[in-house]
Amino acid sequence: MNVLLFGATGMVGQSVLRECLLDTRIKRVVTIGRNATGQQHPKLNELVHANLLDLSALEGKLSGFDACFFCLGVSSAGMSEEKYKAITYDLTMSVAKTLVRLNPAMTFTYVTGAGTDSSARGRSMWARIKGKTENDLLKLPFKAAYMFRPGGILPLHGVRSKTKLYQAVYMVMKPFYPMLEKWFPNSVTTSEKVGRAMIEVAINGYPKPIIESSDLNQF
Repeated sequence: MNVLLFGATGMVGQSVLRECLLDTRIKRVVTIGRNATGQQHPKLNELVHANLLDLSALEGKLSGFDACFFCLGVSSAGMSEEKYKAITYDLTMSVAKTLVRLNPAMTFTYVTGAGTDSSARGRSMWARIKGKTENDLLKLPFKAAYMFRPGGILPLHGVRSKTKLYQAVYMVMKPFYPMLEKWFPNSVTTSEKVGRAMIEVAINGYPKPIIESSDLNQF
């Protein structure tokens, strides 16, 4: 399987990249982002591209892929609805429309979050925009599309948050990871499980398009 990965420097993206490089079923991984991951591996190729809203310069390199793992995302804290929508909805849909045109047999997996509002009409700005993004991705003519809604993610194997405060909290909480997984099996998962689940779903499919934390922990 040949895969595209967006957001490989983020915490979820790091997790997916690690599992892709370890999984022998994945033959080729191409990352696309504003920054390189700095990793080197025989099956890894990195495309650094400043404007992800316009992939026209890369289109010659974006065909022949079986799956896309779209892990780009930002916190809505302190952001206007307009700006959050531009990053969360507009960018995602622009990328997805390009990829479905070039790879109609592709499986597209998108990372949203627990609490996403499928009605796209609720009071929570981020949940409403995430919900609209999910809904419109599912309308595109991909072979299949899956929306991943993890809750709390515990980073393992050197995976780190880009936010210093979050990373500091993870370091303090690390001794308690086993207990958190045991006490909150429906809302807490690990970075390893997220990466593995995304690969399994891309290869084998899943009975439903929206995958919650409780589903992730079954893989």
